[in-house]
Amino acid sequence: MATPVSDSPLAILTFIAAPAVFTNAASVLALGTGNRLARVVDRTREISTELHKESGNDALNQMYLRQLGRLDRRADRLVRAMTFFYLAVGAFAAASLVAVLGASLASTSYRIPFEVVAFFSLGAGIIGFVGMSSGAVLLVQETRLAVVTLREESQIVKEQLQAASRMRDAPP
Repeated sequence: MATPVSDSPLAILTFIAAPAVFTNAASVLALGTGNRLARVVDRTREISTELHKESGNDALNQMYLRQLGRLDRRADRLVRAMTFFYLAVGAFAAASLVAVLGASLASTSYRIPFEVVAFFSLGAGIIGFVGMSSGAVLLVQETRLAVVTLREESQIVKEQLQAASRMRDAPP
C-alpha cells in the first residue's frame, strides 16, 4: 500500500529536515536572546553604580529608577523568551527524531504505529512552533521597553543640552 510518504524519498527527507531547520532557527533566537539578556545585566549594573554615586540630580535619579523597573521587566521577558526558545529546540529535535521513526514505519504494513508516530511528530512540531512564536512575541515586547528607555534618555540629554545652552547665552 503506497502512501504519500513512501512514494517519494524526498517526502521523508522533508519530514526530517523541516524540524531540523526550525531547531537551528530556535537555537539562533536563543543565542541572540542570551546576548540581549547580558546587555540588560550590564545596563542594570551601570545604573546601580550611577545611583550609588548620588549625583544630586533628582530628575536623573528618577529616570534611573524608572529604567531599573523597565530593565527588570525586560530581563523577565528575555528569560521567558529563552525558556520558550529552549522548549522549541527540544520539541523540534523530538519531532526530527520521531520523524525518523515514522519514516522507518512508512513503508511497512504497520499503519496504526505509523499514524501514532506521525501524530507525535506533528504534536512536537506544533509545540516547537508555539514556543518559537511565543518567544518572538516576548522579544518584541522587550524591544519596545528598550525603545521607551532610549527615548527617555534622549529627552533628558536634550533638556540638559538646552539648559547648558541657555546658561552660556545668558548675560553675565
